[in-house]
Amino acid sequence: MSEIIRLTQYSHGAGCGCKIAPGVLNSMLSCMNRDTVYPDLVVGNDTKDDAAVVDLGDGTGIVSTTDFFMPIVDDPHTFGRIAAANAISDIYAMGGTPLMAIAILGWPINKLDPEVAGAVLEGGRTVCAEAGIPLAGGHSIDSPEPIFGLAVTGRVSLANLKENATAHVGDVLFLTKPLGVGMVTTAEKKGLVSKEHIASAIESMTRLNIVGARLSEIKGVHAMTDVTGFGLMGHLLELCQGSGTGAVIDFDAVPTLDRKALESYHAQGCVPGGARRNFESYGKYLDIPEGFTRDLLCDPQTSGGLLVSVANDSSVDEVKSILTSSGLSAEVIGYLTETHPNSHVIKLL
Repeated sequence: MSEIIRLTQYSHGAGCGCKIAPGVLNSMLSCMNRDTVYPDLVVGNDTKDDAAVVDLGDGTGIVSTTDFFMPIVDDPHTFGRIAAANAISDIYAMGGTPLMAIAILGWPINKLDPEVAGAVLEGGRTVCAEAGIPLAGGHSIDSPEPIFGLAVTGRVSLANLKENATAHVGDVLFLTKPLGVGMVTTAEKKGLVSKEHIASAIESMTRLNIVGARLSEIKGVHAMTDVTGFGLMGHLLELCQGSGTGAVIDFDAVPTLDRKALESYHAQGCVPGGARRNFESYGKYLDIPEGFTRDLLCDPQTSGGLLVSVANDSSVDEVKSILTSSGLSAEVIGYLTETHPNSHVIKLL
């Protein structure tokens, strides 16, 4: 592999930004027959949660998820690491612990050498090892574009299970990782990014959301979800609609990558198409003016942070302590309200 490989040249999408737009996905899901009831299915797809959960009958549940996408960075090993961290995140977002993973690989075998795919798989394996689980197998196909991800199985104490639809009015909100990776990786595609900024984005995307398992043990943590391709606004909207709440966000408190750099990239047109598709899908529920703020809040994140809804009591200090000790953002970014009197679900402070 002496030749320099730029994986992003082989795909039309990038990371979680290639997810099907929320509005289109809703149309697809509306066609599903939901008449059959499975009593042991604790969490299915009714509230668009991060993973499915089945009750094992002993106070624990099996957590199952899958996530895969096209390259968001050029380096094969780094792509594998990001995709694996992103997939495993769904288990942590439910308050669970991963047990094992199997790989999902689509590869254009007539365009890219198998050794390049091997580097992607090895990147995924290293992150699985970091999470303490085996990459135990998988499935591969010959596809027009490179695709990689994982199907992950985990386990959760049902007493500590955290869903995205169980938040309460009055809860405060935390976001554990910075926004902006969509803008930064778009800047990389355009040849405008600095090495420092792409390095910061990669560090964020490859960091495991293992803190979710600790947060799930706090009774006052009412709900969790991870922020990925639908952006902060999309995943917060799912939390609000599932919980019957509204939200107020303090944009100045939202953690981001270097904000001045993001503003500069935005001014140069480095806005991923997924950000605009996101807003087209759910913008009617947002009271946010057009421009940088809106584009950043709708920016599709790949392997983003956990959005945590916490009772406004001593639990806040517990959460802040855990996040701080883990080197994560520990600032309150907003709070949940009664549903707003008009169609807007989310407003800015």
